[in-house]
Amino acid sequence: MEKSDDRKYPLLSKINSPADLRRLDVKQLSGVCSEIRDFLINSLSSNPGHFASSMGAVELTVALHYVFNTPYDRIVWDVGHQAYGHKLLTGRRDAFPTNRKKGGLSGFPNPAESEYDTFTAGHASNSISAALGMAVASTLKGESPKRNVVAVIGDASISGGLAFEGLNNATNTPNNLLIILNDNDMSIDHNVGALNSYLTHINTTKAYNNFRFKLYRLLKKMHLVTDKQKNFILRFNNSLKSLIGHQQNIFEGLNLRYFGPFDGHDIEKVVRVLSDIKDIEGPKLLHLRTIKGKGYRPAESDPASWHAPGKFDPSTGEKIAEPMQDSMAKYQDVFGHTLLELARQNDKIIGITAAMPSGTSMSIMQEQMPDRVFDVGISEGHAVTFAGGLAKDGMKPFCAIYSSFLQRAFDHIIHDVAIQHLPVTFCIDRAGIVGEDGVTHHGVFDLCYLRPIPGIVISAPADEETLRDLMYTSQATDFGPFVIRYPRGKGLNPDWRTPMKAIKVGKGRMLRDGNDIAILSLGTMANKTASALDRLDKEHPGISAAHYDMIFLKPLDESILKEVGEKGCPIITVEDGMRDGGFGSAVEDWMNDHGYHNRVIRIGVPDEFVEHGKVPELMAQCHMDADAIHDAVLDLYQSNLKS
Repeated sequence: MEKSDDRKYPLLSKINSPADLRRLDVKQLSGVCSEIRDFLINSLSSNPGHFASSMGAVELTVALHYVFNTPYDRIVWDVGHQAYGHKLLTGRRDAFPTNRKKGGLSGFPNPAESEYDTFTAGHASNSISAALGMAVASTLKGESPKRNVVAVIGDASISGGLAFEGLNNATNTPNNLLIILNDNDMSIDHNVGALNSYLTHINTTKAYNNFRFKLYRLLKKMHLVTDKQKNFILRFNNSLKSLIGHQQNIFEGLNLRYFGPFDGHDIEKVVRVLSDIKDIEGPKLLHLRTIKGKGYRPAESDPASWHAPGKFDPSTGEKIAEPMQDSMAKYQDVFGHTLLELARQNDKIIGITAAMPSGTSMSIMQEQMPDRVFDVGISEGHAVTFAGGLAKDGMKPFCAIYSSFLQRAFDHIIHDVAIQHLPVTFCIDRAGIVGEDGVTHHGVFDLCYLRPIPGIVISAPADEETLRDLMYTSQATDFGPFVIRYPRGKGLNPDWRTPMKAIKVGKGRMLRDGNDIAILSLGTMANKTASALDRLDKEHPGISAAHYDMIFLKPLDESILKEVGEKGCPIITVEDGMRDGGFGSAVEDWMNDHGYHNRVIRIGVPDEFVEHGKVPELMAQCHMDADAIHDAVLDLYQSNLKS
C-alpha cells in the first residue's frame, strides 16, 4: 500500500499475514472490519466481483484468522464468494486490484495461489466433506500440535446433497471438525426449501447457549467433565431439550454439538465463542446469523442484485452501466422468453432450475407461471431426477442449469433420464469459456461427458433463431433426452423473435461452399469462423473454404460428413469445448469408421484447465478466436499445397 493508503487504512495496511492480525488487541478488531469493508467498497466499485457475500462475512473472516493458527489450522471455504476479506488478510491486499483479471488473483480460493487457500472452491456444498477429510487425515497422522479444521458453509450450500452426506459422516469417525454455518437467509437468488425455513425459525436461545457455555467451562475446569463423557452428556442434553421443546435440532439429531445461533457481526462475541469451542473434541457446528451486504446500505436492502453488481459509485451506490455496444439480447434471455412463449402453447411444459432462476432467466416464466416453475435450490442431481419423474408421467420438463454445475448430475442424466429415454430438455447455460469466474465455472466438458450416452440428442445453436427452433423441436417431438447448449453473453440478431419451427434432428447446414478446406463448426463458434473466412476472402481470395454449421453433435449429420469425406479435402473442426473427446473427436471417429482419410485439425480448449480472464483473452490464449481460425485455415492450405 502507498502512504496515503496507510493513513486511510491504519490497521489493515499493517496486516500482511494473519500473524500480524493476531498481534492486535481484540478491541481493535472492529476497526479492522470497518477498514476491510471500506477497502472492498472502493476496490470492487471499479473492479467488479462478488460483493455482498464478502461484505457479510467480514467479522467471521477476521475472527477465524484471529483465533486459529492459520495456515497450520485449516479453513475450508464453501463456494468462495465470501472470501475476499480472507484474501486481504493473507498477503494479497496489494495484488487485489488484479482480482479476476487474466494473470491476477482468482475470484475464488485457489490452493495454487496461496497456502491459506486450503481447497479449491467455486461449486457449492463441498466444504464439509473436504474439511472432514483433512480433519481425519490429521488424526490419523497424529499431528502435534493438534490441527484445527474449519468448514465455512452458507445456508444455501448446506441444502445441497453433498453437504448432508458430509454431515451424516462427520460423527462416524474421530475428528475435530468445526462447521460454521454462515446463515444470511440468502443464496444468489432468495433461498428456497424446508431447511431454509427451519434455519430461520431455529429456537436455540441466547440465554440457553450462554448457560451451556458457562456450565461446560466450569465443569471442565473442576475436572468433573472429560471429553470422553461429553458425548453421553450431549445425547442426554439433546433428548431432554427435545422432550421439553417438542422439537429436535436437526444438527444435534445428527450428534453434532450445536452452538448458536449468534450474531455473526458481533466480532468480540464471535471471537469469544470460537475460543471457547475450538478445543472441544469431536465434530461441532456453530450457527451464525449474518446480513448479506453488511455495512453498505444499498447491498443490505437488495442483496440479490448486489451479489455481483458490476461497477458502481461507492458514495451513492448507483450502478454504472457498461457502455451500450448494441441492443442484442443475451442467450439466456432468448431462452427465458421463448420458454414462456412455448409454455403458453403447451400446458405440459415445466421449468426447473437449481438456485439460478435469474441467472438462467427461468425467472421470466416463473413470474408469469409460478405454479409451473420449480427452483429446487443447490441440488442439480435432484433437479435432473425430479425432471425425470415429471417426464415419466407425461410432462415436458425444461431443466436449465449452468454447464459446469450440470457435471454434478452426470449419473442422474444417465440413470434417471437416458436409460428410460425420457423427454427431458436440458438447456445448458454458460456453455464454453465463461470468463472471469475462471477454472471452476468454464462450461467446457459437457460435450465430452454427454457424447457417449446412448439415445441422447446434443445440439448447439449458432444463433438466437436456431435456439428457439431447437426448443420448439424438443417439446413438439419425442426424442428422449434433448440437450441444447448455449454460451454466456449476447447474440448477434436484434430481431430474434422469429416464428418457431421444428427442425430435423441430426441435420446441419452449409453456410458457404468450397473445395480446398472444409470447416465444421458447432454452436456460436460459427460466428467466429465466419469472421475468419471474411478476412481470408480479403487477404487470400484464392482459398476456397467450405463452412458447415453442424448444429448437432449427436446425431451427427452424416450426409455432410460423407460429402466432405468424398471431397478428400482437409477438415478443421471448431468448438467451444474440450478439444479432446468432444465434437472434433466425434468427426474424426466417424471419418475413421467410414474409411475416409481426410486430415482433421481440431480447434477447441486444449488439454488443460483454463484460468480466469476476459472471454476474448482466454479465446486467444486457447487459440480459438477468429484470428486462430484464420491462421489455421491459412497454414493448412499452404501445407496442403506443399504436399
